[in-house]
Amino acid sequence: MKERGFHVRALTLRFFHVAQGEMAAARAIGEAAGVEEHRFVELPDMKEASDLKRRFDGLPPSYIPMRNSVFYGVAAGFAEEVGAGYIVGGHNGEDAKVFRDVGEAFFRPLQDSFRAGSELLEKKRLAIVRPLSSMTKPRVIKLAEDMGVPLELTWSCHEDGKAHCWRCTGCRGRRDAFARAGIRDPLAPGPNAGKIS
Repeated sequence: MKERGFHVRALTLRFFHVAQGEMAAARAIGEAAGVEEHRFVELPDMKEASDLKRRFDGLPPSYIPMRNSVFYGVAAGFAEEVGAGYIVGGHNGEDAKVFRDVGEAFFRPLQDSFRAGSELLEKKRLAIVRPLSSMTKPRVIKLAEDMGVPLELTWSCHEDGKAHCWRCTGCRGRRDAFARAGIRDPLAPGPNAGKIS
């Protein structure tokens, strides 16, 4: 969006027990990208299934009930406040295979409801765009490398710590995606990192 001349603002939502590394990475990436504003919003009562000590059939422990309804609602409020015409989400094509709230069937009516609920967003013809929605995780990594994204600033671990644990589902998914992309992960300490013994 910056390359297309848009003023870019970032929004990071801090939910219950989010890894501090993820927050630090979000801040560092926002600074590296030179966003106009980076807003952090606290949502301490939003908990992952593992924190709720509940299972949701077919969904991972990191699932947060109706997460994107809340997250995009906050984003729409931010958009209305600053007069933005776009909300950009980073969901990839593999997300839709797991989560119902990342597909077109979810986002199209959500976009319409935001327009219906705000005269300003209706005038702006607010659009929720997801430029990565048809890409696999390896394709996203290749695109990021081609665009010069500082992958060394990114964070995937679900655990707190100064470095990735390489054992949680986030770390294993990251390791797999970089391997499928054929790109060396700048954070991986070695080929055996994260192997479960």
